[in-house]
Amino acid sequence: MTNEKRAEELIKKYGFDFKFISKNEIRKLLEEEIENFQPDSSEYIRLLCGYLFCIGDITDVPLIEKAKYSINMDVECMIDGEWVDSLKNGGMETEFVNSRKKIIKNFIVYYKNFEAKDEW
Repeated sequence: MTNEKRAEELIKKYGFDFKFISKNEIRKLLEEEIENFQPDSSEYIRLLCGYLFCIGDITDVPLIEKAKYSINMDVECMIDGEWVDSLKNGGMETEFVNSRKKIIKNFIVYYKNFEAKDEW
């Protein structure tokens, strides 16, 4: 299965009701992905990190940062630094970071109709 297809399947499985998404399962999937990184899996990793951000537990910041900074430049660029900053500051809007609610809304808009690109 392509990494974009894995992202699409994850969205179908969890949707966007973040209080009912298993944080522990998302953490486990992200830890496995970091450990066994597959080329071109930036979108899948971004989705996992986004789910953790939307769930909203500050204790997940180190794992999101590990995913963002320990794999490669493609992954680093895909994971929004704003997510980390927002979690660290309690979701409050600052000069550099949108409010947590606005970031979550943008995340949902981006992924709501996400479809994997066909592989030739």
